[in-house]
Amino acid sequence: MNVLVTGGSGYVGSSTVRGLAAGGHNVTIYDNLSTGCRKLSAGFELVEGDVADKDKLDKYLKGADAVMHFAASAYVGESVVNPRKYFKNNVESALALIDAVVASHVRLFVFSSSCAVYGVPGDLPIAETHPKEPINPYGATKLFFEQVLSAFAVSHGLRSVCLRYFNAAGSHPSGEVGEIHTPETHLIPLAIRAAFGTAAPLTVYGSNLDTPDGTCIRDYIHVADLASAHVQALEYLKAGGPSAALNLGTGKGTSVAEIMQLIEATTNHKVPCRFAPPRHGDPPVLFADARKARELLGWSPQYDIRQIIASAVNWEEQLPGFLANSATGSRSFPANGWTL
Repeated sequence: MNVLVTGGSGYVGSSTVRGLAAGGHNVTIYDNLSTGCRKLSAGFELVEGDVADKDKLDKYLKGADAVMHFAASAYVGESVVNPRKYFKNNVESALALIDAVVASHVRLFVFSSSCAVYGVPGDLPIAETHPKEPINPYGATKLFFEQVLSAFAVSHGLRSVCLRYFNAAGSHPSGEVGEIHTPETHLIPLAIRAAFGTAAPLTVYGSNLDTPDGTCIRDYIHVADLASAHVQALEYLKAGGPSAALNLGTGKGTSVAEIMQLIEATTNHKVPCRFAPPRHGDPPVLFADARKARELLGWSPQYDIRQIIASAVNWEEQLPGFLANSATGSRSFPANGWTL
């Protein structure tokens, strides 16, 4: 199949395009490089464009059989202080994309959603039937677009799979692509950089929570497992499967303290940290019930938390050289360290 991938120069998108290629699909990346890195698209056709540019989209949709949509603003904290940006990028621009898609012959769509659609969980593990009550604009925009896709399934026969990630982590097994964010907010790269001394000590939010060791517990899912889920979602739709919304997680939680211990064992460096009060609205424990993805897609995670940490450390060790030799387009990354 010919697949148009919006945001394919980003973290999860760049791993997914490699999974698509390995599965025999033809990939065109469509990205404005506002948050993506050009080098993450190396080896693939890259069209620089905005998803709100219908005229440009029309040209590339003509040759497409399916669309995978990763392009979005994706910082929870930023969404709270700058909701306008999130509603513009994740809703207004995404609606322009859908208008272009339904005006074309494309009727297969895979959407990068988030567990943020659930808000604070009332039950664990979190299943797809859990109430959707997002507590920040980022989660609200993801839920809104899921509802858009549901409506267009009825009105235009656009079949979709919405994949609700839990905590994406690790780097592609090839070592070619990995996590590059500005600013970096994810726990694992921040903890690794703290261990290497290339970033400030890690801030740990909460030390006496209602968990076994007092720190937050989250469900970490390897980026390669996320990529394979997208490929399998496409195959599911190609085979005639109806629209679905699916959790992607391991069903297991790992605490912040356990992550730090694993990084210390992998790097042989202490992770310096400081403790801060828990963040408002930040649940002590989150982990997924991902049985529905197994049932519908035949998907299951292949990487455990130790493999996630090992791949993340490998990526962070090579990242300065990667950036030093990278044509980054509209973004500027320092070549002498990991503090991006």
